[in-house]
Amino acid sequence: MASKYERIISDCRSRNILWEDADFPAIQSSVFYYQTPPFTFQWKRIAELNNAQASFLNENAEFDVVPGKMGDRWLVSCLGVLYSLRNLFYRVVPADQSLDKSMGIYRFRLWWCGEWVEVLVDDRLPTINGRLAFMQPQSSNCFWASLLEKAIAKLHGSYEALKYGTRSDGLTDLLGGVVKCMPIISDTIRPQTLKDHLATTCIVTCIAVKNAAVQKKNTTERLSNGILLNANYRLSCLDKVETVMGDSVQLVRIKDTFSSKPFGDKTNFVGDWSPTSKTWERVSSAERGRLLAQLELGEFWISFYDFVHTFTTLEIVYLDSDTANGEQMLKGRPLHWKMKMYQGQWKRGVTAGGCRNHESFHINPQLLVSIQEKQDIVIALNQHTAVEPKVIGFTMYMWNREYSLNECLQKDFFKNQMSFLNSDYGNTRHVSYHTQLDIGHYVLMPTTYEPAEEAQFTVRILGTSAFRLSCLETQTMILLDPFPALKTDDNVQKIKSICQYEPVYMQLADENKTINCFELHELLEACLPNDYIKGCANIDICRKVIALQDKTGSGRITFQQFKTFMVNLKSWQGVFKIYTKEKAGILRAERLRDALYDIGFQLSTDIMNCLIQRYIRKDGTLRLSDFVSAVIQLTTAFNQFHSKNYNQVNVIEVHLHDWIKSILSC
Repeated sequence: MASKYERIISDCRSRNILWEDADFPAIQSSVFYYQTPPFTFQWKRIAELNNAQASFLNENAEFDVVPGKMGDRWLVSCLGVLYSLRNLFYRVVPADQSLDKSMGIYRFRLWWCGEWVEVLVDDRLPTINGRLAFMQPQSSNCFWASLLEKAIAKLHGSYEALKYGTRSDGLTDLLGGVVKCMPIISDTIRPQTLKDHLATTCIVTCIAVKNAAVQKKNTTERLSNGILLNANYRLSCLDKVETVMGDSVQLVRIKDTFSSKPFGDKTNFVGDWSPTSKTWERVSSAERGRLLAQLELGEFWISFYDFVHTFTTLEIVYLDSDTANGEQMLKGRPLHWKMKMYQGQWKRGVTAGGCRNHESFHINPQLLVSIQEKQDIVIALNQHTAVEPKVIGFTMYMWNREYSLNECLQKDFFKNQMSFLNSDYGNTRHVSYHTQLDIGHYVLMPTTYEPAEEAQFTVRILGTSAFRLSCLETQTMILLDPFPALKTDDNVQKIKSICQYEPVYMQLADENKTINCFELHELLEACLPNDYIKGCANIDICRKVIALQDKTGSGRITFQQFKTFMVNLKSWQGVFKIYTKEKAGILRAERLRDALYDIGFQLSTDIMNCLIQRYIRKDGTLRLSDFVSAVIQLTTAFNQFHSKNYNQVNVIEVHLHDWIKSILSC
């Protein structure tokens, strides 16, 4: 079956037209979504830029991309890293594309929301006064980067959104890995730290960052030794060299991602161990030859001492084995990262419990991580939004043996247990953490910082050995009878207070002293006090009360059944009050699970989701009438099931007639 890209190409050729992308049109809002730009853009195809030498891609060209007016230098830096890894580059930028045969359509592959997605764009690019407004080549005349920038802007919703991106975002989207930032502190980082990372399927980059308040926006500044500021350099390996004086010097081999020139006069780096440095005179010609023979195009040596005093941050991209096998440089590494992934969502009232500062923390998704042997683990949480991201993070706990390995931990567990680790929280797309775990079981809790914030997310865990990842789920069951019958030892005063309504009941009842849902509605209107419990006097609840208690099919209940309902209503109101301390009569959705648990229901995530969809209000809360309606509906549903669960195995066979009857009874 032909892909969407192939179908569009075929259609455009048959009609002899150039493709126009209706999903990302050539209009102002595709550039600036929120702000009003200070100028008007003209959209031009690459063929209209008066560049006779224009091409899509030239394998031999040096990386010479500049950011343009949007100032997304972070993306340029990430593209430089991608361009230096040729096999990974061709996964993102398929090489079988050209300007003359494209019919105006280009395709790219990006890691987005937990999977590789193909993004199609046309070649209409925003210009100002006939020149490209954003990313463009300086001298190579290759326009792959301009088109790839448009594909990324399409995923983000506009070019404007790229102003707020980060290198961590870019490296993740382009390489499909998990990115971790590590400050370079001379007193703590050691050569072995770098060697350990370079022994795995990691891409290790380093960056020299200057104070943002000092640096001029969108300018390419260099340090005195020639290192470009705010640009990712890629580490290749470490080596030691013996000087003629017998000293040992630790060196780091680095790839300048903006250069494809051999080590020589045109190398940008001009510090010690650069081509013109006299430091080379301290080593023998054999050692010099051995070190220079290792250098590939764009690479140079720098001493470890200068490395930690020049660069400020490591940005490490952890790649799983399947992704890394596409790059020759990584295929031979001794340790390959193995990846497990879980995709879920934070849904208000169901799984959006907020961080551990909140009492609803326990309703967040709970992921069980089972470690078979001690190993390094990298945990990454990614939210599926680029615009106005939530503040996100995660917490991990060691498993308590008192609990089953296939059920969620309850609220009391988190009150009494210290967390094993906590990530930082930030309003970023990605949060990651690198740690070492011993053999055992751990529970990972991905969360937003505040409760009731909704978003989809992906959790990826990478380990160097075998491990398992699964999502814990709550088993649906009744723990207590939510609608007990009246007993002689029940609160006499409570029953007596209800008996005062008997005269009104009798006025409404028929000759058999029973009432239907409409008469019950009228009775509740007369009996219930004028506060928030009055909302329970509605016809929907009355119909459900009749359906719950009517055993004869008459659609009517007795006064004894009315008393049973009223006593239970008061009991449910008492539970409701416990969870509405801030504002009487209003229950926040994230507390519904706990309130229902106190009534006697233990419910799975799917069932909680059904209840929330039915009963939640616009402001994310429920009233007592909503709560009571949910309790009655659940009670009826459980009763219907248990009446047919003859073998007590929680599986029943239902005839269509009985199924429809059961549904209508709820």
